[in-house]
Amino acid sequence: MPTLTDLVRDHTDLTETDLEWLHALVSDWQLLADLSFADLLLWVPLRSADVLPAEAAPGGARGRRGGMDTGATVPGWVAIAQMRPTTGPTAYSADLVGKVVRTGRRGLIDVAWRERRIVREGDPEWGSGIPVREESIPVRRGAKILGVIQRSTNLSSARTPSRLELTYLQSASDLATMIAEGRFPVPGEEPNMVRSPRVGDGLMRLDRSGKVTYASPNAQSAYRRLGFPADLVGEALGQITADLCDTGEPMEEALSVVLSGRAPREVEVESRGSIMQLRTIPLVVGGTRIGAIVLCRDVTELRWRDRELMTKDATIREIHHRVKNNLQTVAALLRLQARRLRIPEGRAALDEAVRRVGSIAIVHETLSHTPDELIDFDDIADRVITMAGEVSTPETKIAPKRSGSFGVLPAEVATPLAMALTELLQNALEHGLANRFGTLEVVARRYGEGEERGEPGGVAVWGEWSAPGADEPRAPHEEESGEAPSGPRLVTTVADDGVGLPADFDVESTTSLGLQIVRTLIVGELGGRLEFRARPGGGTEVVVDVPLDHGQRRF
Repeated sequence: MPTLTDLVRDHTDLTETDLEWLHALVSDWQLLADLSFADLLLWVPLRSADVLPAEAAPGGARGRRGGMDTGATVPGWVAIAQMRPTTGPTAYSADLVGKVVRTGRRGLIDVAWRERRIVREGDPEWGSGIPVREESIPVRRGAKILGVIQRSTNLSSARTPSRLELTYLQSASDLATMIAEGRFPVPGEEPNMVRSPRVGDGLMRLDRSGKVTYASPNAQSAYRRLGFPADLVGEALGQITADLCDTGEPMEEALSVVLSGRAPREVEVESRGSIMQLRTIPLVVGGTRIGAIVLCRDVTELRWRDRELMTKDATIREIHHRVKNNLQTVAALLRLQARRLRIPEGRAALDEAVRRVGSIAIVHETLSHTPDELIDFDDIADRVITMAGEVSTPETKIAPKRSGSFGVLPAEVATPLAMALTELLQNALEHGLANRFGTLEVVARRYGEGEERGEPGGVAVWGEWSAPGADEPRAPHEEESGEAPSGPRLVTTVADDGVGLPADFDVESTTSLGLQIVRTLIVGELGGRLEFRARPGGGTEVVVDVPLDHGQRRF
């Protein structure tokens, strides 16, 4: 299904500023749908080029770029957004986004656009077999009308409304008037909190002085949990909320202002172990503030869960920090032991152990600074590469370099990969480039993630995706074998221009402890591929191909 942005840019003359206003409206119009017990459809005028001459209204369109004059005859309308109520039955079960109609097919929309007013005239329609009352609300931004909201109420379950429903409907009427006057969404209002309160969570209606004129049962219950057992009606909401949350510490001065209905904002208050989220929407009709709507929601369990997760995250990061410290202590002890050894082979073995422990410590140090178990491996790779270059002989002093990006990796991949990279770099420096000048390079590239990383193979056409990986570049061994990519993978190549591989080299039977460690980590632990081959022009290339969904496959 095309998005609101696609439809506006492809079929209308609305500007980017207009588009931002419509996005702000649509992000918040669930409130209007629930208060109205009605479906909402947002219609915007088509540019004349998007309607065939045979379909165009008599006289054609006299629009201009940047928005059409409401005195002109628009060629037609396109529905760019739809919302169903959670408080009542829907009037339209089908999705109507993207539907195009000619001028004259939706009479109330034409009148609302032309006369710049809310239109409620007309009898219920029975086109779908149920009675539906139609209303049209012009959407204004400044002096400009951007489109029209069609509000459709299913009357099949009509009954005598309760006080709650009458309050909802009156609040919906005030919001509709604000939309028609260009006062909703509130210009410059901060983005709403995640999971803002909804109508069904709890609603209070305030008068101009900030006193409660109506409180829904859910709102009354929420305040009882905060410690206010009396009826809210007639109380100054800002004052009683400030009193309930008074802990003797300095309180936010704006709290009473917001909860008196004079400012649009969301706040959280806490009292007696309960936490409540409140959202205030001032009602300004005809330039006069007539009151406010306050939505409330009990978020106690949600916030306690968030705090527990934050505590767990902090604990995990502290564990990684302590593991890093312990590993560094182990490395220091190994260095001390190596200095006391007089056997060169033993000293070299301990030095290798220090480097292996150090590569693991680098990963844990990075994990101690991240809120989750995902790591930007480029920084780790650069530190491992630098560490390897520091141990090259002073006479040659080879400085390894990196090209490409490893990207973000899970910890279960990062730790063994860091160890394997350390071993491969050390092996190249000790054997391929021993006592000679040369170059040592690490090349990293990810495959099979075109639709996520912006590479070819994930081009969206009207909401449909091409087969992922279809046009993506293949890894070196796939170009030779013709095998198709299988899931996201990371291919790392360690290449040097040294002496090359021995004629009888076989990674399966090698006695080198370092290469045995690499093979165990890459093939055994990560389920990847390891290939040693001659580099064109001389030297050696080691290709490490690791599946990035290996952890998911194991579960």
